[in-house]
Amino acid sequence: MGYERDIAIIGGCGHVGLPLGLAFADVGLRVGLFDHNAAAVEAVNAGKMPFMEDGADSILGAMVSIGRLEAGMDRSMLTEAEHVIVVIGTPVDDHLHPEPDTVPNALVDLVSSLRSGQHIVLRSTVFPGVTRQVERLLAAAGLGVDVSFCPERIAEGRAMTELRTLPQIVASRTPEGRRRATALFAKLTDTIVDLDIEEAELAKLFTNTWRYVKFATANQLYMIANDLNLDYERIRAAVRHDYPRAADLPGAGFAAGPCLLKDTMQLAALHNNNFSLGHASMVINEGFPRYLAGRLERRFDLESMTVGILGMAFKAESDDARSSLSYQLKREMRYRAARVLCTDPYVADDTLSPLDEVVDQSDLLIVGAPHRRYASIVTSTPVVDVWNLRGDGVRV
Repeated sequence: MGYERDIAIIGGCGHVGLPLGLAFADVGLRVGLFDHNAAAVEAVNAGKMPFMEDGADSILGAMVSIGRLEAGMDRSMLTEAEHVIVVIGTPVDDHLHPEPDTVPNALVDLVSSLRSGQHIVLRSTVFPGVTRQVERLLAAAGLGVDVSFCPERIAEGRAMTELRTLPQIVASRTPEGRRRATALFAKLTDTIVDLDIEEAELAKLFTNTWRYVKFATANQLYMIANDLNLDYERIRAAVRHDYPRAADLPGAGFAAGPCLLKDTMQLAALHNNNFSLGHASMVINEGFPRYLAGRLERRFDLESMTVGILGMAFKAESDDARSSLSYQLKREMRYRAARVLCTDPYVADDTLSPLDEVVDQSDLLIVGAPHRRYASIVTSTPVVDVWNLRGDGVRV
């Protein structure tokens, strides 16, 4: 049975799907990006990235111009592809409980556009057991397909490099599914790591949880040093100096974004909320903006001051403000300061102000996202910089 495309990606114009589609197109595959976001589809087909991703712009223009990559909202794009890759978001609800039906429900809506013989790849981070649920759903629909779970492992901003250099975890219930998944991702990376389905589902959650716990450890250590009027960054530099066992001790900062907290809470829910380390990490990381606000309130007469927040993205050199703790810091400061101004060179937000305006009008500046351009700002205004972006220490 022939296919007009090698790959169709459900959620293909998002932060995970689009870099993946670009990487596959760049190695010669015919890729369709299926997405409900009309603005993103239009941008991609015009050769314009809908978000920031290092190294993606030139590849996108080239792949669209030669017809190897196309975005669309027509479900026929799924029927035409041998491999259908699912990368839709998997949220938690307002109470931080996982919503495991997100991926299965999306496929229920699209199942009439799939056909027997295809290879269905789940790449979204899923609650353990969701892959088995999808397998049953597709079998009940009478589809003879291979199903694989191959979790994404990239960091935003580094996707175009990491898709080609990081090992890829591959899992399937059947030898044929493993073979097809291995052959597909071997086009991108030389190293394939084989796991069973449930192992791979946990591996993804473990990865993000481990990072979240590490960041919480660093933030707690920062608070201890800071409360003693000591500079955490000087201590961290000393313990890491030519000492491999401490080399991975992170700096302090906002542990945010759309994945780390969410996946830590998914793991907690899986274990009947018996995950005290994960919950403690959430309290530390989510409470970090309030800790900073409280320290600044003791140090400055905030009620008479204009406070400027530099950077509203959830990480440096990004335009992604999803779950950014800079916005939580903004809320905290609005209760304490006379006025709060915010700026970001990348984030699209009508409430933000130009950088020069924020710097000129603020009595106190706080680095929210450590974009490189903030390192060189010349100002006599005090700058609070827990990231040590400016190299002046991190005491607050």
